[in-house]
Amino acid sequence: MSAVVESSGLPADVYSAKCPTRQVLDHIAGKWTILVVDALLQGTMRYTDLSRRIEGVSQKMLTQTLRGLEADGFITRTVHPTIPPRVEYDLTELGRSLAEPISALRRWTEDHINEIERARHRIREAGTSDR
Repeated sequence: MSAVVESSGLPADVYSAKCPTRQVLDHIAGKWTILVVDALLQGTMRYTDLSRRIEGVSQKMLTQTLRGLEADGFITRTVHPTIPPRVEYDLTELGRSLAEPISALRRWTEDHINEIERARHRIREAGTSDR
């Protein structure tokens, strides 16, 4: 049986454009979300640690991703009253429950990258031979 969305009383249905599950799926399926959650599996991290760990993420995108994850209850943000303030991020229980499927997706991608690259190469080669 499907879960019921408390705010509407309707069944949770990610295929329904109006269901809030769609928004959550869009958020958690984003590449920066996947990388942040997976990185935080190593434990509590500061912003600069995350920025160094996740190559290629802009300051703006990392900030937006962290804010969204905090708003959805996946991470906690702790500000320590030091000068300058020290801010740390950690997964909540909800975030840790998301970590397992995210880690599985990361591992699957790493395990199958060579097959994927070979397929891409075959398509590129077939495209250039058609000209």
